[in-house]
Amino acid sequence: MAIDPTAAAAAAPAAASATGSGKARLAENFDTFLSLLTTQLKNQDPLSPMDANQFTAQIVQMTGVEQQLLTNDLLQKLVTNTAGGVATAVGLIGKEVRAVTSDAALQGGNAEWIYKLDSAAADVKVEVLDSTGKVVHAEALADVTAGDHPYSWNGKDALGHKLPDGTYTLRVAAKDASGKEIGGSIFVDGLVTGVEQADGKTLLTINGGKVPWETVNSVRLPPEPQQTNADSQTPSDVAA
Repeated sequence: MAIDPTAAAAAAPAAASATGSGKARLAENFDTFLSLLTTQLKNQDPLSPMDANQFTAQIVQMTGVEQQLLTNDLLQKLVTNTAGGVATAVGLIGKEVRAVTSDAALQGGNAEWIYKLDSAAADVKVEVLDSTGKVVHAEALADVTAGDHPYSWNGKDALGHKLPDGTYTLRVAAKDASGKEIGGSIFVDGLVTGVEQADGKTLLTINGGKVPWETVNSVRLPPEPQQTNADSQTPSDVAA
């Protein structure tokens, strides 16, 4: 059976409303139950105490209802993501995009970023961090102008050791001539080759790395392949 994204998206608000209402009623009932339980325990006959198994069973029942509501929450999020995020992101496959993220994939000894400076800098320091937050590469650049600047890393640490492929993070610190910090942004730029959903998030595959689709801030068609002289020849030209 096919899923209709439009119908699913329309049903999502209603499901969210029903789940929210159920949570509110459960909270009220649970508070009332605890209040009654406390009153009963205070006023019970010490020579004939109440059956604790009954209270345990009721608490377990309430917990089961709470778990069901949480499950409904997760299902509602899945429907929303499937109807909106994935459907929208699939349309980006085969297009070149720019996404605001400092994470990029190291593949075959190369990782690429673009960093943008809000104004000209007198000193720029870039650092590459691994998945644990450890700085594995650092270098200083001088007299960098305002605007976009590509940055490529060869995947080697300070000792020249080649590091394994994976996701690495770029950190940029820029200052002007007076030592004042300069703002900026970091991007990855490339062709979208895949879309997937993980932990409730829709991710795009760009240059081998995974990027949340909502971080994309520009989309463009890939350039047309250039015609070679051989491609432009007509059959009559070849015959001659």
